[in-house]
Amino acid sequence: MIKYGGAAMTTPELKASFARDVALLKLVGMNPVVVHGGGPDISRYSDRLGLAVKFVDGLRVTDADTMELVKMVLVGKINTEIVSQLSVAGVQAVGLSGEDASLITARKAEHPDADLGFVGDIEGFDTHVLERLSDFVPVVASVGVDADGQSYNINADTVAGALAAALKARRVLFLTDVEGLLASVDDPSSLISECDLPELHRLIDGGQIGSGMLPKLNAVSTALGGGVEAAQIVDGRVPHALLMELFTEAGVGTKITA
Repeated sequence: MIKYGGAAMTTPELKASFARDVALLKLVGMNPVVVHGGGPDISRYSDRLGLAVKFVDGLRVTDADTMELVKMVLVGKINTEIVSQLSVAGVQAVGLSGEDASLITARKAEHPDADLGFVGDIEGFDTHVLERLSDFVPVVASVGVDADGQSYNINADTVAGALAAALKARRVLFLTDVEGLLASVDDPSSLISECDLPELHRLIDGGQIGSGMLPKLNAVSTALGGGVEAAQIVDGRVPHALLMELFTEAGVGTKITA
């Protein structure tokens, strides 16, 4: 399971490097699944269209117009771009959203102090479609749907961690735009190469982890609690970061185990 880090994929070269890495993983017999969001692109298009951009505790308040934009950007733009990049890299990919074959069932997320609109929490997965696509690389946009057909915007890190557990994946990798998990948020040299969940929780409880990393770490906890062997936070700004993290001793990020 790979969480595509759009904030890290800032150049055509990095996007191509990511696609070649995923293609190689598939060609050597692995079955990668790519999950993506698209926060920076959604914000950029919201500005262009004059839609208000508001966050509450890191969650994008999503009214009906913004939900329509989310689907256009995630499903119509980013998803198709990733599929195209994988095709160029030599591997067949299929683009999906959580609405396809009821892959991601969602419900409205509740917040004690605000109405988040069409922000969703995950109710469950129907992974049948992914299992049928084992010859392809599935690329999943983080949009879910409820029983009435209402779409919901779901945090992509949350989807990646929970879907990795549902698929009984061995590994889940989160591509991001930092070096990895840092013991001191302002000190890049404090990279933690490897830790376990108890140590991770001590760092969080001690206030040593920046708030921007918390959604990923909650997703890590979900994945490891669901039986995934290891979660890895990887610096997607480094060319071929996936292969370096998986197949070298030092790696380029942080490996977290249960």
